[in-house]
Amino acid sequence: MKRLGKIKTLAVASLAAVAVAAPLAIAQTGQGGQDNQAPRAERRGGRGGGHRGGHRGGFGFRGIELTEDQQARLQQLRQSFGERTKTLREQLRANRQELRQSEEGNTFNEALATQKLTEAAALQAKLMGEHFRLRQESLAVLTPEQRTQLEQRREQRKQKREQRKQRRGANRGNGEMF
Repeated sequence: MKRLGKIKTLAVASLAAVAVAAPLAIAQTGQGGQDNQAPRAERRGGRGGGHRGGHRGGFGFRGIELTEDQQARLQQLRQSFGERTKTLREQLRANRQELRQSEEGNTFNEALATQKLTEAAALQAKLMGEHFRLRQESLAVLTPEQRTQLEQRREQRKQKREQRKQRRGANRGNGEMF
């Protein structure tokens, strides 16, 4: 089982490297002039587009007033994203199932596990690239004023996170558990 841990660590490290490189490469190949800051995906009811936690594949703009046209364009982008990534998501699901099968029984097939983890990293990188593309296309729907509002909200959330982090750090210094 130690070998499986090493393989998983290697896979995670590879995926992290690809996760950093893929968006940068995409940004440099034609998205250079656009705002690369992305809003947090807004929670919506249900599970849509195969995303966990109710994310629907688009990047919701909570608190930003959108016109009906903008809402329709964003919906169209989300649908297009779902269609573009359906095959990728299915391949990842099948890959994970095959990886689970490599763990079954008393024997461990290290070669199969390594192969499946490598394939999964490549598929995940492609999916992350599509997420980045969707984010950029979604931001392009907004007006400059809406982007400014979005950036202000993002900064406010960042400041609140920092304040919570500082409070937690101060509480730990006092010997408190939580």
